[in-house]
This record gives sequence, structure tokens and C-alpha cells, in this order.
Amino acid sequence: MDGELVEENISIPEKKYEYLDHTADVQLHAWGKDLKEAFEQCAMAMFGYMTTIESVELKEVREIHAEGDDMESLLFHFLDEFLFIFSCEPYFIIRVVEITKFDTENFKIDAVGYGEEFDLQKHPQGTEVKAITYSAMQIHEELDKSEVYVIIDI
Repeated sequence: MDGELVEENISIPEKKYEYLDHTADVQLHAWGKDLKEAFEQCAMAMFGYMTTIESVELKEVREIHAEGDDMESLLFHFLDEFLFIFSCEPYFIIRVVEITKFDTENFKIDAVGYGEEFDLQKHPQGTEVKAITYSAMQIHEELDKSEVYVIIDI
């Protein structure tokens, strides 16, 4: 699937994240109807901090697989895998993230990211994300809403 052209029927999800002030870094706060959507929104928030996300077209797809020992490490590795995709040449910026497998018992995720190669002529440069952190990481799951908080090192 990696590198394939993306079909035009991928829809852009409603934005369900915000950026919260933090002393030296940035805290991502994302939410959704369930943890799957909150995780997807958190990954999209990270890419939205790197560029004006509306400038990213859904031209190609990249796949990731992440595993953890608990939900916090699963979220960490999920975001870190997507950050790795951006950090390798050619730099790839993602606009839409879709989790295709979300195993909360064995702490495994398979996901795809839709986007395109990063181009400074087209994509305004935001802030570089250096790393994902565990600092103040929070995952809240309720019956009809889930939220995650992640601090990224910039």
C-alpha cells in the first residue's frame, strides 16, 4: 500500500484537537467518540503543528504498525511511527490518519496515513517536532467521549 496513489474517496474528518500552552513544548489535546478516533486525531494534530494541514493533498498512503506494553506506550509508539515517516527522506506529511486495527488488549495498532511528500513551496513550514514524550501523557476513556493529552518536544 505504501507509495500507492490514493483514491479520491477519502474524506477529511472534522478537526477534534487543539494546542495547549506548555512551558517549553507543546501539548496536544485530541478527542473523539472513542479512543480510536482520539488517537487518530492526536496524530493529525501533530502533523497540523508542522504545517498548515489544509495545504496537504491526499495523494499517497503510508502504513505503520505500533505496539506497546500499555495504552500510554501504545500511544507513544503510534505517534513515533508517524513522526518517523515525516523524518525520513523524502519527508512525508500526513493529513488524514485512519487506524485499521486497534487491539487494546494486546496493545497493537495498524494504521494508514494519507498525504504527500513535504514541499516547502507548497506547505508552509510550522514548527519541527523533535520527539514524542511521556511527560504528562493522559488517556481518558468515557462512554461517549475519549481524550488524549501528549506533550511533543519542539
